[in-house]
Amino acid sequence: MTRSIRELVLEFFFSHPNQEFEHGPVVDWVTAQWLSEHKMPPRDPWRAIRLLHQEGVLIKVRKGVYKYDPQAVARRELENFTSEQKEEIFRRDHYQCVICGRGREDGVEIHADHIMPKDKGGKAEVVNGQTLCAEHNFRKKNYKQTETGKKMFIRLYELAKSKDDSFIMNFCADILAVFEKYGVNGHIKWKP
Repeated sequence: MTRSIRELVLEFFFSHPNQEFEHGPVVDWVTAQWLSEHKMPPRDPWRAIRLLHQEGVLIKVRKGVYKYDPQAVARRELENFTSEQKEEIFRRDHYQCVICGRGREDGVEIHADHIMPKDKGGKAEVVNGQTLCAEHNFRKKNYKQTETGKKMFIRLYELAKSKDDSFIMNFCADILAVFEKYGVNGHIKWKP
């Protein structure tokens, strides 16, 4: 039975729980296993490692070093929004993407997105959720475009303000001032 690159990476980490590994040994093992079943070497096994980290299966210990913690994986399901939380986020945001304003009425798929990503410790709480259209959710995850970034810092500033968190408010204000200084996304207005 042929195994995918993802399955091979998982097999490696599952057989070494709670051990820290740099990319090299994992990629070497996956490549050796892959070549026992295929003629050509695998494409970018390190990407599978990174994706598994983004999904919360692997823990990034430091740059280029990952581990698998079975207990952390069991807890990660708690970090997903429930159906009820998603509906509350959508209702609060008027069933529209907080970036472009498009929504279901426009025939656009909407997602409940973590403002602070799960892999950075973001919790499944309504205050950490925002409605994004599929396009902007994809861009946020893959491109980190400046427009998405500016709107996210505005939203994070407002969240910090509601929690009276002056440290994060100042952090966001400083970043937003850089957007203003260089005239980046000037059509998105922000006032402290």
